Amino acid sequence: MDNFPARLHVLFASNSPLAVVFRRGPSKRVASLLWNRRTDEFQLGQWFKGKIYARRSDLSPDGQHLIYFALGGKWDSRRLGGSWTAISEAPYLTAHSVYLKGDTYNGGGLWTSNTTFWLNELYPHSVLREAPRFKRDTSFSPPRIFGNEDLSVYYLRLQRDGWKFVATSRARLRERISIAEPEKSYSRASVDIFEKPISNGWMLRKLAYSEINRLPGKGCYWDEHELVHPESGKSYSFPDWEWAEVDGKRLVWATGGCLFSGILSSGELEEVTELYNFNSMTFEKVKAPYDNIRTRILWQEWEQDHQKKIQKNRRKRKKTKKNWRKLEKT
Repeated sequence: MDNFPARLHVLFASNSPLAVVFRRGPSKRVASLLWNRRTDEFQLGQWFKGKIYARRSDLSPDGQHLIYFALGGKWDSRRLGGSWTAISEAPYLTAHSVYLKGDTYNGGGLWTSNTTFWLNELYPHSVLREAPRFKRDTSFSPPRIFGNEDLSVYYLRLQRDGWKFVATSRARLRERISIAEPEKSYSRASVDIFEKPISNGWMLRKLAYSEINRLPGKGCYWDEHELVHPESGKSYSFPDWEWAEVDGKRLVWATGGCLFSGILSSGELEEVTELYNFNSMTFEKVKAPYDNIRTRILWQEWEQDHQKKIQKNRRKRKKTKKNWRKLEKT
C-alpha cells in the first residue's frame, strides 16, 4: 500500500490575519487547525472521522467562523443522514448550525459577511439546528454555476478572493496525466486556469484539475501551480504545490504535507521557510471550548421543538390534500 503525505487545503479570512488549515490523511481522517499568519503559529481545532469537502467550505471575513460540508458516510443515520453543511467557531468543527443534505451534490457555502452566508444547494437542505445569530443571505445569487460538486463553491471563492479566471484547457490536462499513466483514457479531462498578481509583473497561476480517473494520491479535483512573468516569458512550474496563495508580500504554499513561505525577488524564490509539518499528526479527541452540557440541552430542546413544527406542517399539508380531494369529488 502506498503511503502519501498529508493533504492540505487552506481557507484565508479576508479581513483578518487568520486562516484555517484542513489536514487530511488517512483518507477518512481530517483535522482542522487555526493559523495565525502574522505570527505563523498553529493551533489544533478538532479531528473528524469522515471527509470534509474543503473546496466547498469557507472562513468568515473576521476569521471567527467556519461553514463546511461534511460526509460522515452513515447514510442510515436518522439524525445526520450521512452528509451535512455546518457552521462552527473556527478552528473547531462542533456545529452551531446544521443543515442536513443526505447526498454529496452541492452542499457547503460562502460567507457574505461575518454573520450572513449563502448555502450551496440545488435541492434544499433540511434544518437540524439553526443558530439565530447566523442568517442565510437570500439576496446572494452566484454569478455563474460551476456544476454540483466542489467547483460550485471553490471557483466562486477563488474569484471573490482576487483570482481571475483565464481559460479552460482540455489538451493541457491530457498531456499532464498521460505522462504518469499513459494507458488510461482522459477524454473528459479538463483544467481551469486562474491567475493572481504578485509583484513586478509576476503572476501566481493556479491549474485547477478535474478528472474522474484521478492520479494516485489525489482526489477528483486537485491543483498545481506556476509562477509566470508574461512580459519576459519566464515561467516556473510547481506541480507538487497542492495549494498556494499570495499573503501580503510573501507567497505561501503546501507540498508534501508541509506549509512553506517565501519571497519572490528578481524571479527567484528566496527566504524559503517551512512553517509547519503536518505529517506526524495523529487522531486525538478534542472538545470544543463552547461544547458544554447547557449548550447540548438547549440544542436538544430546539431540535425537539423543530421536529414538532415539521410534524405539524406535515399534518396540515395532509389535511389540505384530503380537503381538496373531497372538493374534487363534489
